[in-house]
Amino acid sequence: MKILASLMVLLSFSVPKISAPPKPLPEQVSSRASHPHGKWYLAENGHAVYCFGPVRVIDDPIAGMQRVATFCKGDRLVVPLKD
Repeated sequence: MKILASLMVLLSFSVPKISAPPKPLPEQVSSRASHPHGKWYLAENGHAVYCFGPVRVIDDPIAGMQRVATFCKGDRLVVPLKD
């Protein structure tokens, strides 16, 4: 009787299953694919800036013709470039 009770207690415990780690979501696998490709430029103030848009030449009334990079990372939309 004691053996039967011990066997019932052992069988009542659930055995934890070992499983593989969860698969990463598709957006986690290739995080670089969702970002647009940009390019590094040297700004007029000497800092490097990463911009996604094209380089344009604009007519500034104070400085004259000036090359600028567009759609730059951070809070600046247009960054004057060093020639």
